[in-house]
Amino acid sequence: MSSLFLRLATVVVLLFTFFTVGKSDFDSKLVFSEVSRKIDLSTQLAKVSTSLTIKNGGDSNTRYFYLSIEPSLVDKLSYVGVMGKIPDEDESSLTLIEVDFKSYRETKFFMVELGFPLKPGESFDVTVEEVFVHAMTPFPTKITQSEKQYVLFSGNHYYYTPYTVKKQTTTVSLATSSVESYSKLKPTSLSDNAITYGPYVDVGALSANPMRIHFENNTPFLSVLGMTRTVEVSHWGNIAVEETYHIKHVGAELKGPFSRYDYQRTPAPASIKSFKSVLPAAASDVYYRDEIGNISTSNLWTQEDSVELELRPRFPLFGGWQTRFYMGYNVPSYEYLYNLGSKYILKMRVIDHIFDEFVVDHLTIKIILPEGCRDIELKSPFPMEEGKREVHYTYLDTVGRPVIVARKTNLVEQHIQDFELHYSFNKFLLFQEPLLVFGAFYLLFMLVIIYMRMDFAISKDEANESRMRAACLTEEAQRLLDRQSGLYSVYSDAILKFKSSKDASAFANARKKLDGDYRSISNQISQVMTSLCKEQPGVSEKVTDLQRKEGEKKQLLDAAISLAEKIVNGRLSKQGYVESESSNKAKRQKLSAEIESLAASL
Repeated sequence: MSSLFLRLATVVVLLFTFFTVGKSDFDSKLVFSEVSRKIDLSTQLAKVSTSLTIKNGGDSNTRYFYLSIEPSLVDKLSYVGVMGKIPDEDESSLTLIEVDFKSYRETKFFMVELGFPLKPGESFDVTVEEVFVHAMTPFPTKITQSEKQYVLFSGNHYYYTPYTVKKQTTTVSLATSSVESYSKLKPTSLSDNAITYGPYVDVGALSANPMRIHFENNTPFLSVLGMTRTVEVSHWGNIAVEETYHIKHVGAELKGPFSRYDYQRTPAPASIKSFKSVLPAAASDVYYRDEIGNISTSNLWTQEDSVELELRPRFPLFGGWQTRFYMGYNVPSYEYLYNLGSKYILKMRVIDHIFDEFVVDHLTIKIILPEGCRDIELKSPFPMEEGKREVHYTYLDTVGRPVIVARKTNLVEQHIQDFELHYSFNKFLLFQEPLLVFGAFYLLFMLVIIYMRMDFAISKDEANESRMRAACLTEEAQRLLDRQSGLYSVYSDAILKFKSSKDASAFANARKKLDGDYRSISNQISQVMTSLCKEQPGVSEKVTDLQRKEGEKKQLLDAAISLAEKIVNGRLSKQGYVESESSNKAKRQKLSAEIESLAASL
């Protein structure tokens, strides 16, 4: 911790010195004794790796030096980093602070803090990494679909620095060995796909000599013109990521019409058929769609430490052609979300690996947090422009979810770094949505109950109500008639048991109980029928006929019981009983059918 405070104090002192001594006064006691620069032009990016040996030629200690950017490439700078091995420590990144010299508006300067005092006569080795985007321009600017692509790179033969360079060399690596032309500042040599410039000795500060190389480069010149990365955080265990892309082939534009036949028959070296994205290892439910719908020409491979997604647009991309699509996936929140009590930290990548050597001109990242989050603070690994915060509404939200918006331009692979988002969240708010669902259903059921019990009619419809009452009475009469019909079956069973057992006492008891049940049901039927006649006077004749037939059926049943008593007591022959019983049964069945028909017509 004390080392950190010491470094911060050093930076403050250096800034104070810088703003008070004079912005045009470089530390002339420093000398670059040796500079070895490597420029990689094998892709669409211009990558410059420079090894510097810094020597303190003065008589006092120094803690910093200035780093300058080639003026012709200033607006194309995407990334710059400095590595150095501090004594008694491992090699690490050195602190860069951008400074502004009014006398040198055409370039950009960074002050690099060494982290230790460089004593007089001592040397220190550092490595500077720079990445430039859109530094190579197609030349010619238009080609046919079967032609190869040539590009033009313009730079500086010398390493652009505010210090004297004792010795320097530059090696330029090209995509192919096909070189149309290149500038020659002796000594210069070309070997296969590499051009070596130098060594040059005693090069003065801020020296410039135009470098120009025209060579073949068919690698994908694919640029993401605009990208929106949306990260939606849920405290229920999931983080949803969706990315919207606007991609353009920024290489030499296609000249003439596109021929599918020629494309299948003859290679098109400058076209782009597909590209591969690398997603987190925990990514699941991956989708890839455009305005038309799902794009099925994609492949997914699961690796140990990543998920590879091959994206194949609906059509090959030639120079000047564009495509728009969106891609998304889910990851578990426990891998990226950490908390201590009500304090949370979300740690995720600013950007994923979109494709090899990608360039993103404009990135907008939106982080949607759960409703109720507060004390929100974004910590980005590099400067980003934080925009106005928005509010996002989705299911069961009340006040909306906070959305943190940040923007960045000119991103490359070196910008695949983690951001940190700090915020506070009350865990009791997790129950808000379940309670809202419960409350909504409870309210719905209560409204249905109230609605079913309320009469919204302006006036009562007596006829309709009478019909409804009559329907209920008819249904009740049918039920009672069914019960009465069941009693007849019980009567028949009792008669059969009496004829077999000849137990007159048991039969008398059973008959007494059945007669009581029959009278009770008959009285209920009479009451229902009387009420039905009042509601529907037109059915009174049918009701009277029904009651009459029911009485006849009961008389026949009583006659059947009398015949059974006679046969048991021996007062009737068996043959006479069979004939009388058959006639009685037939009449009862006929009356039952007539009763059912009358009941159905009510």
